[in-house]
Amino acid sequence: MTHGIRTETHTPYLDGDRSWRDSATRHALLPLRVFLGVTFIYAGLDKLTNSAFMKGSGSGSIGDMMRNVRDSSAIPAMVDMALKNPVGFGYAIALGELAVGIGTLIGLFARLAALGGALISLSLWLTVSWASDPYYYGNDLAYLMAWLPLVLAGAATFSLDAALRARRRQRAAGYR
Repeated sequence: MTHGIRTETHTPYLDGDRSWRDSATRHALLPLRVFLGVTFIYAGLDKLTNSAFMKGSGSGSIGDMMRNVRDSSAIPAMVDMALKNPVGFGYAIALGELAVGIGTLIGLFARLAALGGALISLSLWLTVSWASDPYYYGNDLAYLMAWLPLVLAGAATFSLDAALRARRRQRAAGYR
């Protein structure tokens, strides 16, 4: 029995030549990163600029939304915690979405930003969209799953993280 390595699946790039497939693989998560970054920036700004949302009660307020989902959420204690200060919770979610969106879009601390996005999506899934029936009508679960590849891979291209990595590599090579 012979074991071998399929060389067509991995090229060492000793000469720096890359094919379109290699380029596509390197940039595969870029559309997801742009989509999630823009979406979370938009969601955060939408909440911050919506005067009805940033109220403890009233039509369209964070307080009323939390009271409406309390009994149908997976973890009512999370909703109770938010209801202690619904306006503060609304600002925390909005600013969190804004920070996650910016970090993801520009690729700064990309894995940490993606983890923040995943945690926001998880908390929204367990509270706001938990009662969606069937489950796939709730978009927060899909957002949670979309964040996971970015948590694992980070922002490899067109990101401040990649630029900082390249700069550290150059400095390290200069000290040899």
